[in-house]
Amino acid sequence: MSPVNIATYQKLINELLPLNVKLVAVSKTFPPDDILQLYHQGQRDFGENYVQELLVKQKQLPRDIRWHFIGHLQTNKVKQIAPFIFCIQSVDSLKLLQEIDRQAKKYQRRIPVMLQMHIAQEKTKFGLDESALDELLKRRQAYPAAPIIGLMGMATLTDDDRQIRSEFRYLKQLFDRVKTTYFADDPEFCELSMGMSGDYRLAIEEGSTLVRIGSLIFGARSIN
Repeated sequence: MSPVNIATYQKLINELLPLNVKLVAVSKTFPPDDILQLYHQGQRDFGENYVQELLVKQKQLPRDIRWHFIGHLQTNKVKQIAPFIFCIQSVDSLKLLQEIDRQAKKYQRRIPVMLQMHIAQEKTKFGLDESALDELLKRRQAYPAAPIIGLMGMATLTDDDRQIRSEFRYLKQLFDRVKTTYFADDPEFCELSMGMSGDYRLAIEEGSTLVRIGSLIFGARSIN
């Protein structure tokens, strides 16, 4: 029996719609049939973490799905997803931005990206710090085929709501600074991707425009 919880999905959509918050359904490790169930409910934005898994699914599923890459992306794998990827949310280096721009031009595309910031206490999470962020942003105009449309971050995995909230608040302040300093005249820079199944409500309260939710909809994962 499928773990997909359609009732929960519909509740989520009803909750997010009036707030103008987008939902990316995180479908990593779940089979194409599960994705199709949500697709038939109207969901089009899906998030994947692994290139090989995404390539298999993309071939099997409807072409109008908007695939978001949300996991750590190696530079040498960009060319595999460049022909179809809708957005890469996990850009954590200038080198990666350069390669996305290069591959996008090869396919005569623009591939929107978000810059992943390191906001959690865990050392294991990827992301830029503030100084690396500013260095990258000063050079952004050299890479027009990889337009930066926002920031993304993951909070610490903890039960301490105050800590999670403070990390999200920090990311929102960073977003506001970046918008004012670098993108004041660019309406395309408008997305703040933060919040997952366990903390999305806190993220929305702190200014998220896009949440990445998997287990609430698809059920618990047997593998990570």
